[in-house]
Amino acid sequence: MESDSSLIDHDIFSTGCFQGHNAFIRYVFTWISICSGLPLTIYAVYSLVRDDRCAPVYVINLLLSDLIQLCCLIGWVTDRNCHDIFIYLHHHALLANVGFMLCITLERYVVIVWSMSFTSGQTMKTSLVCLLVWLLPLVSVLPLYLQVDFQVTKAIFAVYLLVPFPLFILSLCGTLKVLSTCLRVPADEREGTVAVLVMVLLIYTFMFLPSIIRFLVKIHTRSDFSSMSLVYVELIPLADLTLYIITKGHVALRCCRTQLQ
Repeated sequence: MESDSSLIDHDIFSTGCFQGHNAFIRYVFTWISICSGLPLTIYAVYSLVRDDRCAPVYVINLLLSDLIQLCCLIGWVTDRNCHDIFIYLHHHALLANVGFMLCITLERYVVIVWSMSFTSGQTMKTSLVCLLVWLLPLVSVLPLYLQVDFQVTKAIFAVYLLVPFPLFILSLCGTLKVLSTCLRVPADEREGTVAVLVMVLLIYTFMFLPSIIRFLVKIHTRSDFSSMSLVYVELIPLADLTLYIITKGHVALRCCRTQLQ
């Protein structure tokens, strides 16, 4: 999405509220993301909330951030006036999305490395973490809303997104190292944990990293970088559904094992 105050560069080419050489392509892929992602994400959230005994809270919040992104995209492709409110909300939900992916990764890492189980006693801590993840994006969105210098705003946005990247890598490497020497972890638990961590890293690498590089390149060299990287951002809700499928199966196995014990 883009407008005069967004983090997206302008060009003479436009399709609706989308601007740039690839405006039409982004417009088409946005509709694909909306039409396929919205009903599936609503179903995914409903399915997870209904199974309240083992509901993965961070995954639910991740999908809620996807719903906000999809609703903003609907507003962006249907609003002829291209109101900036859709941009602010979309960026906020996008940054929250990264935060919850990090929470999912660190949760899996802690469970394996320190053999901790998350019980009802940690509900308050989880709620506080979720609240913090929803509030932290204001650090990046408020400068955008207040129309701080455009380059400064893009730098904040890029750095905010870039910081979690090494944590994703370290968590995956640390988990693999422990699993390679620990035989007490059941095989299905190993496979489920690794699948979740790998999928999070793949989503982040292919969906977020191109846009981060694009922002940083524009900041330092002011060279043109393909706006196709923004198409990947708009397809994030679809990618998160894959993470939901993996997590759903993983949680089901853990619940069955707990009940048997």
